[in-house]
Amino acid sequence: MLMAHPVVLQNLIDQYETLRMLHAESGGTEVRQRMDDLAYTLCVSTGTQDVDAALIAARHQLPGARVEDDSALVAGAGAAGA
Repeated sequence: MLMAHPVVLQNLIDQYETLRMLHAESGGTEVRQRMDDLAYTLCVSTGTQDVDAALIAARHQLPGARVEDDSALVAGAGAAGA
């Protein structure tokens, strides 16, 4: 799988989270479309199908990411195997 450059991923994350914090999903058509476009690009860039999973995967690809930073993923995987 091709991997996006960390700078590109960080930019996508920053843009998406900024719009989410501003509750842009309840904004105008252009803003909602931008959020959809960012979510799609994050998913394609990380090989995921869900924007939340894409955000986690993108963060893992950034420099300095540590395995122990995503205990929710580990807990979720452990629960599925139990």
